Amino acid sequence: MSTATDTGTLRVLVVEDDPVIADSLVRGLRQAGYRAESVDTGRAALTAPTPDVLLLDLGLPDLDGVEVCRRIRQRSDAAIIAVTARGEEADRVLALDEGADDYLVKPFGLAELLARIRAVLRRTRPSEQEPVRHGPLTVDRRTRRVTVSGQEVALTPKEFDILACLAADPGRVVTRQEILESAWDAHWYGPTKVVDVHVAALRRKLGVTGLIETAYGRGFRLGEVAQTP
Repeated sequence: MSTATDTGTLRVLVVEDDPVIADSLVRGLRQAGYRAESVDTGRAALTAPTPDVLLLDLGLPDLDGVEVCRRIRQRSDAAIIAVTARGEEADRVLALDEGADDYLVKPFGLAELLARIRAVLRRTRPSEQEPVRHGPLTVDRRTRRVTVSGQEVALTPKEFDILACLAADPGRVVTRQEILESAWDAHWYGPTKVVDVHVAALRRKLGVTGLIETAYGRGFRLGEVAQTP
């Protein structure tokens, strides 16, 4: 059984001028398995080796964070998550227009940050992912094909995105909000029950009892199902 992303090979650069926040983020990212480092200025971010993921505070002391985002995007396809304490829509829109893949508004928790990193990497690096095999299920993000016991199953785009989200870390409970952010939009504000409707359709099409389990009050996960002979 494989997962979609090997965090140990991914480098995250935290661009944050508050040393307390930077140290906390680096420590949490390293505990999650990422190779994390930090710099405290925009100029240092521009001269640092290009990371896989850039966590970029827009309120930097030397350069405007949006300008840093623009320059890095011109030369790199790194996943960029903009961070702002301002909470103003204009700042977020500017960062997204200049190449950021997502944004976070301070304060935020480590769990949300890790979920956003996983979601951004799923969107920006699908071609680098090996097919996930879990019991009789195989999910290939590169070709967007799903098979059960070797038989291809036709899914709608949303059904595939939901299944791919669950398959990214088989066995882990994925919240409805995480699924919405991955399959719909990073900042979805609609009802979460739409996920349940699509999951019900997924279960019918996959036809394997127990493959998608409900963690009541939390979300869904891929259950342990034996490979059929």
